[in-house]
Amino acid sequence: MEQTTGASEFKHIVRIANTDLPGKEFANYALTNIKGIGFRMATVILKRAGIPLKKKIGELTDQEIERIVDVLANIQEHTPPWMRNRTRDYETGEDLHIFSTADIEMMLREDINRLKKIRCYRGIRHETGQKVRGQRTRSNGRTGLALGVTRKKK
Repeated sequence: MEQTTGASEFKHIVRIANTDLPGKEFANYALTNIKGIGFRMATVILKRAGIPLKKKIGELTDQEIERIVDVLANIQEHTPPWMRNRTRDYETGEDLHIFSTADIEMMLREDINRLKKIRCYRGIRHETGQKVRGQRTRSNGRTGLALGVTRKKK
């Protein structure tokens, strides 16, 4: 008869939020591989789920992984508004926390399209492919064939 211990088998890859996490990393560092979750947010998630921070993510049981997924599903309830990555959402006006690559890229695409549609300065800069956040463009960020400095002929 086989006896099973608490950590019966090690998982080399753990899948959470459509992201493969390496099992050899500590849980708080492994969660930062999910786009939209940083170190502080990962620490909050693990504390709310009741999981030790220095436990490897491959050693977690299925129940512990389910607790992490439950906290991620209700992350608005577990974090203060200043800690979320999308404060005052344009459509709803709520403070949201967006994670996973697909959701973040979709929101970014919608925001840029909205800026282009209302023809604001940032939207026009996005359309023309120029720098958006006030960087200098005279000497940096050049595109096309003309490179180098041109001098006026005397």
